[in-house]
Amino acid sequence: MTIIKVILLAIVLVTLALFGLAISILLKKGGQFPNTHIGGNKYLKQKGVSCAQTFDKMEQAKAKKELQFKKMKLASDQK
Repeated sequence: MTIIKVILLAIVLVTLALFGLAISILLKKGGQFPNTHIGGNKYLKQKGVSCAQTFDKMEQAKAKKELQFKKMKLASDQK
């Protein structure tokens, strides 16, 4: 019987927490949570710091650009 009380208490607490988050979104101007991602921080951007995913995307774009450059042929090579 006590396990049921604990489960119900946990459900009530989680419900209250979600309700509180919903209210904070509704009352906040713009209705969004703050961007806590590394890429959203202006100071870190100025220092050149980025997250691993962003760094990986930038490196993949560089590699793709270099690969396309290597495939290019000059007009004198086509004779």
